[in-house]
This record gives sequence, structure tokens and C-alpha cells, in this order.
Amino acid sequence: MAVMRVLVPFLLCLSCVEAAEPVFAPKSLTYVLQADRLAANREMAVQKLATCDRDLVVIDAAFEAGGDWTPAEIETIRRGKAGRRVVAYVSIGEAEDYRPYWQKSWDADKDGKPDDAAPKFLDTENPDWKGNYRVRFWQPEWQQIMLPVVDKVVKQGFDGIYLDIVDAFEFYEYDEATKDWLDDRPNPATGQTYRRDMIAWVTAIAKRARDKRPSFLVIPQNASQLLEHADYRELISAIGIEDLFVAGKKLKTEKQSRYVISFLEKLKSNGKPVLVIDYPKSETTHAGAFELAAKHGFTLLLTDRELTTLGESK
Repeated sequence: MAVMRVLVPFLLCLSCVEAAEPVFAPKSLTYVLQADRLAANREMAVQKLATCDRDLVVIDAAFEAGGDWTPAEIETIRRGKAGRRVVAYVSIGEAEDYRPYWQKSWDADKDGKPDDAAPKFLDTENPDWKGNYRVRFWQPEWQQIMLPVVDKVVKQGFDGIYLDIVDAFEFYEYDEATKDWLDDRPNPATGQTYRRDMIAWVTAIAKRARDKRPSFLVIPQNASQLLEHADYRELISAIGIEDLFVAGKKLKTEKQSRYVISFLEKLKSNGKPVLVIDYPKSETTHAGAFELAAKHGFTLLLTDRELTTLGESK
């Protein structure tokens, strides 16, 4: 009987280990937001993603406008490699005029400025990305639009969510009077900084998804400054960082990358992956970029800025 009292808890412990989720530590990834340009048709795109031999697959929540990926398609992509995770791209810091939630009355004349009928959260169009409008991301009306999108992603069967425009707080940190950015600038509407507002927003998204699926991955893109906050590092599963090692046809200098890397190293101390996405314009940068990624222990993808191909990752 004494032996049984020892063995039973031991066996139960083994059962728990076997049932636990594998550690999220991808050695390679692909990031495709225009899957309709990846292959000749949707079925072929699914097969190309399924057989791409990458540990992590990041795709838009929809194959194309109005055409969400089905749970069966997500499962096919996932099963293409043992341990693979498939996560959905969702922009949470800008409103996109090609998404189902968009209403034409928000900017009927398409001058890049919200019309009278637009909701209060809508701000001006991003001059670098036509059809993308900045939002006051802390406002409940915007969050009430986006949280059902999170619900849909969970229902589709994705393993996680890849959050873009997390750095939207930077737009509101710019001070017109001084023509400079003010770190940790207070938001008079909430009584806390714009950075804390964004952390609160990402936290709400994570809670919404993990209430349904506790193992759900939450991966923000950019906004490395937020890694200064311990609660944020604990919350997220990894971080995606663009343009870290490559600038066009050249590798960046160590000095050019150092500022961002100083924040990324904080997340590495939490044992969480750093996913780097660079957009080289010359193959001569590839070997050097992979050497830099290996030096820092980061996972690197080299791809096209339009995100239409599988790119190169190892």
C-alpha cells in the first residue's frame, strides 16, 4: 500500500506532463498576408502553406476579403508539420477600409479624414498605407468592434493571434508644439500613459481569447518599448519585430539595431521567442542577417514587404 501511495501521484504527474502544451519555441516561420497571391487558387495556397516546413505560420484571418479561412483549412495547414502553430494576423491599432466592420459613411468622400457620421474613435488616414485609418484604440467603441474579431479567430481554430499596429501609441506621443515624441506621454482621456493604454488593450484581447482557450498565443508586432513593463512580458507569448537587421540592400550597423535589441533582450530573459521579419532588397544581405539572428538567439524570416511569398527562414 505504501508503494501505491507513491506510484499513483507519480503516474498522475506523468499524465500531466504528457497532456501539457509543447513549449512555444519556433525555429522558423512564414508570414503571408496575401495568400491569394501565393498560389493559383485557394486549395493550392492551403497545400503550399501546409508543406512549407515552417514551425510557425502567420496568415491573415481571411484568405481574401470576405473569405475567412475555415477550421478544416487551418487544421490542414497545422498538420503539415509536427508541432506547428498557425496564428491569425489582426490589426488592432488601425481601422482598415476593406474589413467587414468598415462603413462607407465613415469617410464617404475618401479624403482621409473622418466624416461627421464616423465614430469618435476614428482618426485620420495613415499617409503611408492608403485605406488604413488610425484609431483611438483605448475607446470602448473600437474595442467592442474588435473583440468579436478575436472571438472569430478562436472559433476558426487558430492557435493564436498576431497583433499589428501595437505601436499605435507612438502617433499620440507626438507633440506638435515641440515637434518631438514624448515617451510615456499621459492620455488625458484615461489618466494613464498611451503605452499603458495599449498594454491594457492587448491584455483585454488576451483575456478574451484565453477565457475560451487558455493556451492561446498572443504575439504583438513591433512596439518593443512596451517590453519595459514586466506584466506585458509575462502576458505575451512572443514578439514579432520588423526591419531589425536589414535596410534595403545593406545590413544595419550594430548601433542602428542596438536600441530595439536592448528591449528584446528583456523578453529573452523571460524565455520567450523573438521573431524577426526583415525585407531585404538584395540576396547579398541574407547570410549576414541569419548570422546576426543566430548571434542573438532570434528566429528570422527574410521575405517581401508585400508578404505574398513564403520567404526564407531557418
